[in-house]
This record gives sequence, structure tokens and C-alpha cells, in this order.
Amino acid sequence: MTFDPDPDDDWMRAAVKHSQDLHTSSPVPLDEILSAGQAHKKRRNVTAMVAVAAVVAIVAIGTPLSWRRPASTPSQVTPAAIPSQRNAPVDATVGHGVVDGLRWSVVLEFYPTLPAGYVSPAKAEDVAGKSSLVCQRMVIGGVRIDHQGGPWADCQPVTGAHDPSQTGGAGLWGLQDKGTHGSRLFVANVGVAVAYGIVNLSDGTQLKSTATTVPGTSYRAFAIAITAGKSITSVDTYNTTHHRLTHDTSWR
Repeated sequence: MTFDPDPDDDWMRAAVKHSQDLHTSSPVPLDEILSAGQAHKKRRNVTAMVAVAAVVAIVAIGTPLSWRRPASTPSQVTPAAIPSQRNAPVDATVGHGVVDGLRWSVVLEFYPTLPAGYVSPAKAEDVAGKSSLVCQRMVIGGVRIDHQGGPWADCQPVTGAHDPSQTGGAGLWGLQDKGTHGSRLFVANVGVAVAYGIVNLSDGTQLKSTATTVPGTSYRAFAIAITAGKSITSVDTYNTTHHRLTHDTSWR
């Protein structure tokens, strides 16, 4: 038996298909979703990095270069000014040793200003214009030569630290008979050209001493001890090249 198609049936089938088309879910766009997610993640990471950079910048501004600078230290206190020492006396040992079993020494002292209590044994006019003092302290066996003359014995007033009048003097000093007997000290005040002196004794002995300068002055001398019973035939001075400058035969 053959059935002819019913027009109503065709209409019904078309309606059902149309309804199914309306309710069928569209395929999920996975590629678009993944791309959107990655873009969001990148934006979030960038935002976080910007925030961290901002925090670091704020910290850096708040504490500039604190990692490069040492911890602050208390401000230094300016030391108190040291009083001037220009008026303080200075000295130099020009010779020392042992003679006849006794220790001896010769020291030159320079006083930039006349010390308090100084009284010149010379006439008043000898001190006029002299602002300083040079003293020659000679000791044998613990006894200062000329101590009987007081604390300023063997001192000479001078004009400042470079008075040429103090150069050229020499003498024999001792504790007996003004240096003519017993243990004696030969002391010579010399100029800057003299490097050392030699005392020649009658028995052929030669005694040498290097000249020493008082710091900050032109005052210099050399000193040699003479054993008791010995006599001097001559005294010579030399420069740094060992050229003899003077030859003095007046000493005994």
C-alpha cells in the first residue's frame, strides 16, 4: 500500500527541526577563552610589577642612599687650642761620657725670653736689647760646674735664636782651680760650618766630638772631656768634607 505524503506532516517535521536548531548549544570558543585568560594574567602580572616598583621607589625616596652611607657618627668636637710653646726653653746634649771614673755631660739650654728670676752677673748695659738666654750646663760626677754662682751661672743673654755673638767662644772647665787641674771639659761654641772638633793631647791622643745644635736655633757646640794630668797641644775644627777650618794652639 502506498501512502501519499501528508502536507501537515511536512509542516510538523519542519517545525520540530526549527525548534531543535533554536535550542542547540553553540560550540564553546576555547581558543578565545584561553587567549583572554592569558591576556588577563599578563595584565595582572604587569600590575603587580608596577606596584612593587612603586613601593621600592617610595622606600628609596624615604631613605636615599642609606645602603651606601655609614651610620651617622656624633659630630666631632674641636680640640681645645694648645697653648703656644714658643716661650718654652729647649736644650741639646752636646757631649757626655765618663772621665776618670766620673760621669760627665754638657747641655746647651736656650730660653726664648729671659726667664723669671734671671739676674745678669754682668753690667746692666750688657743685657740691654738682649731678649733671650743661652746657658751652658756642665756636670762632672753629678756636680754642676760653677754651681756656686747660682742657677744662672754660665748663662749669656742673646738676641733671639740666631745671635752671631754667641759663636766662637771656647773654654776649659773643671771642678778644681777653674779648670786648670783635675778632670776638665773642653767646650767650644761653633758656627754652622763646623761639623766636628778634635783635641790633640801631648801624648799623641786625639779626642773627637761632633757639633750639636739646639733645635730651632743657630747655637751649637761640641764638648770633650780631658783626663786629669793630660795637657792639650792644639784644637782643630773641621767641616763635613773633613777640611780643617781652624787650628788653635793656645790651650794647655
